[in-house]
Amino acid sequence: MIGGRRSLQGRKPGDRRVRVERPHAALFRWTGPGQLTAKEAASGPTTPTERLIARAKGILLGRPLAREEEIGERLSKKKALAIFSSDAISSSAYATEEILRVLILGGVAALAWGLWVSIAIAVLLIAVAISYRQVCLAYPQGGGSYSVSKRNFGRRVSLIAASALMIDYVMTVAVSTASAIEQVTSAFPALIDERVALGVLAIALITVGNLRGLREAGNLFAIPTYLFVGSALLMIAIGSVRIVAFGERGVYGETALITQTGEAFQTLSLLLLLRAFAAGAVALTGTEAIATGVPAFQPPESKNAATTLGVMAGLLGVLFIGMTFLAVNFGITHIDLPEKQTVISQIAARVYGAGSIPFFLFQGFTALLLVLAANTSFNAFPRLLAILAVDGHMPRQFAFRGDRLAFSYGIILLATVAAFLIWFFQGETHLIIPLYAVGVFIDFTISQAGMIRHWRRERPPGWRRRLAINAFGMSLTAIVAVVVTIAKAPQSLIVIVLVPILVGLMSFIHRQYSGQEAELAVRDDYVVGLPHREQRVVVPVNGINRAVVQALTFGRTLANDVRAVFITEDPEDGDRLRRKWERQVPGVPLVIVESPYRALVGPLTAYLDVLDLAWPPDKEAPITIVVLPEYVARHWWDRLLYNQSAKRLKAALVGREHTVIADVPYRRGH
Repeated sequence: MIGGRRSLQGRKPGDRRVRVERPHAALFRWTGPGQLTAKEAASGPTTPTERLIARAKGILLGRPLAREEEIGERLSKKKALAIFSSDAISSSAYATEEILRVLILGGVAALAWGLWVSIAIAVLLIAVAISYRQVCLAYPQGGGSYSVSKRNFGRRVSLIAASALMIDYVMTVAVSTASAIEQVTSAFPALIDERVALGVLAIALITVGNLRGLREAGNLFAIPTYLFVGSALLMIAIGSVRIVAFGERGVYGETALITQTGEAFQTLSLLLLLRAFAAGAVALTGTEAIATGVPAFQPPESKNAATTLGVMAGLLGVLFIGMTFLAVNFGITHIDLPEKQTVISQIAARVYGAGSIPFFLFQGFTALLLVLAANTSFNAFPRLLAILAVDGHMPRQFAFRGDRLAFSYGIILLATVAAFLIWFFQGETHLIIPLYAVGVFIDFTISQAGMIRHWRRERPPGWRRRLAINAFGMSLTAIVAVVVTIAKAPQSLIVIVLVPILVGLMSFIHRQYSGQEAELAVRDDYVVGLPHREQRVVVPVNGINRAVVQALTFGRTLANDVRAVFITEDPEDGDRLRRKWERQVPGVPLVIVESPYRALVGPLTAYLDVLDLAWPPDKEAPITIVVLPEYVARHWWDRLLYNQSAKRLKAALVGREHTVIADVPYRRGH
């Protein structure tokens, strides 16, 4: 048992007591024979600098959470709707505008088709949502299309799905943030020159929110989501009553439209309608996020995720069609720079009154939701990277959870790439949109094809009906994937090029990990026995001091063959050290290596090579343990002054055959 006993004097003479002390009690708890579980104190900071950093992290991110608290971080359906559906719901703020940007090229007659295009997209949304409900129920471990395709098509196809999905998640953050800032500049045009800085700031804030953990993110993001939904539904209701009951309508002016486009009108054609459909298809992005994040839901995870997905699809359909209905009937289209006004901003000004308090409130709710819509990706993207890391396709760091049980590395990577896109495209939503939605429809198609194969293989009750649902969804999304890619070319081809690059990168990482595992693998029938290889110890020294003495003492516990090596450019220094060494360190031979060219690393490694060559060729080479004395600096600035030679030697010897490096730190007071 870890601990000890301490005798204590009682209150009365001759009264003696014994206190059993368990110093481990504050750091560990017993969880089984020979098994301890570390408490929070065992992972706590030990130095003043570490304590300062921990205190700052605690203020910014909150206290560290234990693994057992993970179930408390799960999301209810209400919070999950805010976190995982904010992306899809927020797309109603810019999807209508993207449709009208295309149809405006066909003049007034083409703009009238905007409502029918939005209805067609809503039908596609229903098909995709129903299909993804099947994914939630069939693959409760999460991962969405990646898990589906890996199980049914193998590794290569699953990596294509994962690559397309990762690109879409990054685009979601960039597009949502850029659109949010456009809502702000629509209400406050004076801020238009600061849109890039505002976008990067918004991404930084949402990153901090997500690093604090899922539950706190849900508390933070639920209110703006529901405020937007409520105010948008109210706006649609008021505007529809004014249009239907009171006949209030707007008229598109031909001259104004020509001014907006800067060119003559095109003939209304099927191609123009397909381009408008492809532009508005961004409304479907985010639909797959719930299937990716099923494990984040409270039990029963699959059922709750499927229910949330259905509610999200219904809300998005109503909002999207409603916004388009108001825009078409009020005669509203986009207004570009220098006085940029989004379509949804103009609708709000028409319904609530420009400059009114409800107008500014709605603009604020919309901007907040669009910023928070990025939160869908901030939850789904790191979780997808974690699944890929567990499977060996991404660096394993992405599977590690931070202090708040969030996948911190994935969150930070997503924020960095999205902020770069905001800067690169100068916060212009319509410049980023062509890269958007291509990957997600590729992903939709692969996922539905995988579900078809799943139902044919498993054949549970009702499998034919479910197969038909996924087959219908796959057919639609495959057609839309082709249409979107062609309609958004040449920008969309960037995504088509990026997907195989990402697949190649993940395949390379997988090969590296697989090769390492094969190299380190131990046969099941192998039993570890006693050591049989000889060992020798080499201690590089710079003189006789306490750090060197401690390293020599440690080295003599490892092997009988211990030697010190002193590398010098001055033979006289070597002679002086030898005389002192023979008197003060008897029993440990000192080898002096003269270095005329003032090198340190090269002569030492060459000496080790000579030792190896001198070993009899018919015997197995011994393990050479290089023991490095290191002085532990007391202050951070001292680290620049000490141990530089040890660092260079360590870097040169790592990976050397038959060589082990041992650091022996000397602390003041030893």
